[in-house]
Amino acid sequence: MSATPVVSAPPSAVRAADPDRGRGWARHRPWALPVAGAALSLVFLAPYLVMLFSSLRPSSDVVQTPPTFLPRTWQLSTYTQVLGDERFRSWLETSLIIALASTAIVLVVSVPAAYYTARYRFPGRTAFLLLVLVTQMFSPTALVVGIYREWFNFSLVNTYAALILTNAAFNLAFSVWILQAFFAGIPREIEEAAALDGCSRFGVLARVALPLTLPGLVTAVIFTFIAAWNEYVVALTLMIDDNKKPLTVGITSYVTGYEQHWDQLFAASVIAIVPVVVLFALIEKHLIGGLTAGSVK
Repeated sequence: MSATPVVSAPPSAVRAADPDRGRGWARHRPWALPVAGAALSLVFLAPYLVMLFSSLRPSSDVVQTPPTFLPRTWQLSTYTQVLGDERFRSWLETSLIIALASTAIVLVVSVPAAYYTARYRFPGRTAFLLLVLVTQMFSPTALVVGIYREWFNFSLVNTYAALILTNAAFNLAFSVWILQAFFAGIPREIEEAAALDGCSRFGVLARVALPLTLPGLVTAVIFTFIAAWNEYVVALTLMIDDNKKPLTVGITSYVTGYEQHWDQLFAASVIAIVPVVVLFALIEKHLIGGLTAGSVK
């Protein structure tokens, strides 16, 4: 009489039969993931909390040793001093002008460029897209000498136009790439149906294509605005007049070799992040949609 061989099921079959196998820790410890998420959030929020508390203490308390997390003396008048500073208001105005103008230029140029490359096959199309991609490999910091020389030849040093055009140029490639992918994902039949109903090519772009690519547009807007808002090296090089400097450059004037107003520096930094936070909160749902588009088929 022969023995019956024992055949063990493969691990994949065991996992298929018991999908919850290996997840016991999650069932029995439902608090683990929220606690881990909260701890990770605190790690990322810690620098901002330090900046906030440093803006609410006297400047002498900021550099006092040993340092403390919470202020020894609370000072709430720092924000009033910063907002009442005429220099700070001019820096804020400059940053808004540069960021908004750069974003507008990027959208005006990238939308038709991305739509054309997505809908038409023309000689040099692949080379053009590769060239757009290559421009993303260069940092403004590495090209700052050439940028200064170029704007000096055009007599545009110390002007808003120089910073606006520079920021627009370095953010244009990203917008073209992301919008080109969105336009390419729109079925041609939808546009053909709109054309049969009497829409012109511009009408198809404005009434059909752009609404369908809203997540991509929002993504391009937020990334361009943040990049222009946070830019420092080119602005430091091109802007000479104190009242024309953007926030990133201007707020460093609060701490120099002759005076140290650390409280005002931190307060100005807190105020500087407010526009970006507000913009992100307003369009966050569209931004997430733009970043995750195409991840699920």
